[in-house]
Amino acid sequence: MSTRDTSPARDFIADTLALVLFFTLAGALNERFIVGMSWDEVLRARLIGAPLMVLTARPYGLWRGWLMARCAGTGRVSQILWDSLALLLFQVPIYVAIIWAGGARGGELLLGALGAVAYMFLLGRPYGIFLDAVRALFSLPPGGQKPMSPGG
Repeated sequence: MSTRDTSPARDFIADTLALVLFFTLAGALNERFIVGMSWDEVLRARLIGAPLMVLTARPYGLWRGWLMARCAGTGRVSQILWDSLALLLFQVPIYVAIIWAGGARGGELLLGALGAVAYMFLLGRPYGIFLDAVRALFSLPPGGQKPMSPGG
């Protein structure tokens, strides 16, 4: 048995729980108070987003862990920068594809992409801290700790 006492199912559940909880709240607050959507519209948007969050949570957890382990230093600025870049680089292309599929073109697509860049960059580190806290509740290592490397 490896020194990493975990299962793929536990990793999936932890990463999915973290993403769904964090971005359901963050998305709802953004949609209601920044975008100005009604609560009914927010509910519909969150229900549409939930399956996408379930599909992308574990791949994001793997991506973030890989990027943090290889690029982020131990300093606070490095952790903030790489956590923010991890979320931005992973989520913005997905968001742009979603709004493009929803009909956004030209200026709408550009504004949507720029808004997503700002939002993901701003939320990157808070989400990374939250993800690591949820992973700790499942007795999993935080992202970037090279959980799949030999000997640890």
